[in-house]
Amino acid sequence: MTGTLRRVGAVTLRHWYLISGSPPRIIDLCYWPMLQMVLWGFIQKFLMAESGFFAQAAGLLIAAVLLWDFLFRGQISFSLSFFEEIYSRNLGHLLATPLRVWEYVLALMAVSLIRTAIGIFPATILAIFFFGFSIYSLGLVLAAFFVSLILFGWSIGLLVSGLVLRYGLGAEGFAWALIFGLVPFCGVYYPTTILPEWMQVLSAGLPAAYIFDGMRAALLTGGIRLDLLAIAGALNIAWIGLGMAAFLAFFRTARERGTLLQLGE
Repeated sequence: MTGTLRRVGAVTLRHWYLISGSPPRIIDLCYWPMLQMVLWGFIQKFLMAESGFFAQAAGLLIAAVLLWDFLFRGQISFSLSFFEEIYSRNLGHLLATPLRVWEYVLALMAVSLIRTAIGIFPATILAIFFFGFSIYSLGLVLAAFFVSLILFGWSIGLLVSGLVLRYGLGAEGFAWALIFGLVPFCGVYYPTTILPEWMQVLSAGLPAAYIFDGMRAALLTGGIRLDLLAIAGALNIAWIGLGMAAFLAFFRTARERGTLLQLGE
């Protein structure tokens, strides 16, 4: 166990040095969540003046944007940390050490948490400063939302990283395409009940759809939908299992073909 923690910590520390020693990386992590929050915050401010629905819960759109960024940053931070090793042609060397694949995945998850926290925290402070809305007012349920969304993001990150292992950097576009393709089905800005039936069937299998419905319920009624959290939790177990299985299958294929050392820019 001590050896595992040292190896996971070493990979995490490598990426921490990479991030903390690069102001452009830190700015990039913070810039997009802050920009989205400010943009949608002013859109909501306008809608509150025009629509009684949004006036029911100040911060509905801002909360949706911030929670969406939890999901997006969790996934993209995982994928980009993996891509960093490929860009530097370091992946094969890393995996030639005693570091095991599942330990490497744990390290990528730890780095994803760090990058997500760095990116999201300034946006939550700006939301308070500009619009008087604090996402932290959701209390402990916010932690449940965050855990569920970032777990779902990691499952997508595992799948995308596996595709890059199998098909090379030509598949890295999936890191952006897959997560944004799920937005209409997750009901980020609207209830999933307004979707066509075939889309509702697909959204029923996405943990994020239940989290965003739970967020709206918490802000509009003040109640916590434990049933939605439980369904999201069960689905996350399935999605993480699927993502890990796909990543390991693609990794075995890449190792058998001897392509681990050939991946790079």
